[in-house]
Formats: sequence, C-alpha cells, structure tokens
Amino acid sequence: MNDFPRLARTAGLLYLVIIVCGISSEVFVRGSLVVANDATATAANIIASPGLFRLGFALDALMLLCDVAIAVLFYVLLNPVNHTLSLTAAAFRLTQASVLGLNLLNYHAAQLLLQGEQFSVVFGQEQLNALASLFLQLHSYGYDLGLLFFGVSTLVLGSLMVQASYFPSALGYGLIAAALVYLAGSVVRFLLPEQHDLVQPFYIVPLIAELSACLWLLVKGGTIASNRGISKDWI
Repeated sequence: MNDFPRLARTAGLLYLVIIVCGISSEVFVRGSLVVANDATATAANIIASPGLFRLGFALDALMLLCDVAIAVLFYVLLNPVNHTLSLTAAAFRLTQASVLGLNLLNYHAAQLLLQGEQFSVVFGQEQLNALASLFLQLHSYGYDLGLLFFGVSTLVLGSLMVQASYFPSALGYGLIAAALVYLAGSVVRFLLPEQHDLVQPFYIVPLIAELSACLWLLVKGGTIASNRGISKDWI
C-alpha cells in the first residue's frame, strides 16, 4: 500500500504546528514581553507575566519536537529522488533542532535570574535585569545560529522538491528562496549586525513559501502524489 497520502498530510499538519508555534512564541510572547534596549522594562514584564513567558518556552519546545518528526517524514518522502541529499536535509534539520533545543536554556535562564531569590542575595536588581537581558540576547542569537543549519536543510529540501515528479516545482523554488533568506539573515546577524534591520522585510518570503508547502501537503499532497506513479516499494 502506498503510504504517501498519509505521510504527506502528517508532514503538512506538523508543518502547520511548527509555523503557528514559531510565530506565536516570537511575535505574541516575546514580542509583548521583550522591550528592545530596555532591560528594566523587559524584566518587569517577565516578572509580571511569568505564565506568558513559560508559554513561550512550551511553544518553542513543541515546535522543535515537531521539527524532529518532520525531518524524518521529509527524508522518507524525498528518499526516492536522491537518498544522499534527502539524508543530508534531515541531518541539517536535526542539527538545527538540537541547537535550538539547547538554546532554550538561555531563554529559561532569564526567568531563573529574575525569580530566583538566591540570585538577589548576590546581585542587585539592575545587575539581574542586565544579566537576564544578556541571556535573552543570547537566545535571539542562538535562534539565528540554528537558522544557518535550517537554511541549508531547506535549500536541499527545495532542490529535491524541484526534482521530484510528485511535488509542484513552484514549492521547491519557493523553499530555495526561503533558504537563501534564512542563510543571508543569519550571516548578516553575526558578521554585519549593523545591517540586520535591512534584512527583516525579506522574511516574508520564508513565511509565504513554507505556508504554501504546508497547505499543499495538507490539502493536495496526498491525492496528487498518490496518482503520480510512485511504486509500492518507494520507501
């Protein structure tokens, strides 16, 4: 039996969870708590809304769990096109998940500093605010570090989709464009930080490309792909 429809729809569902969790944690949680260049205001927001801050952690954790699963699914779905490249895409995506998973410790450290009484014995409140802000900045940079690996994975994934007869080429080209934005954004963040704001508007490209791939997998992936001549022993 050809399992492509079921696996394609599962990948689409996981992709949707990843997109929703990623946007929610970054825009609605950190966007409402973190005040740029103001450690005192950020600390006050976190102390006043500890549950919201923890929600950001939970959303990121769920996103990464889904990322591990979707790395395996994409490997299986694109293995018939090129085994080595499919494995490469999965390896880079799993590396990204590992980097971002470890990076969550930086995020959690900010709350530990601000709500741990043992730290207030040693540090003054302004010092605690500054340290918490530092850990949040490290978390932000760690996110872009993870996107380096994700960018490579997405670049390979897009190339495989272009080659695959059972995926629309437009999806593959869209993911290639998204990968270039991710890679450029991460490189600029570390090497040309003064130009980072100039890159931000281009992140609309990954959002459109990945949401398109997600919706195609959910709505049309199973029915279209199952009729394109994939053999029963394709896995």
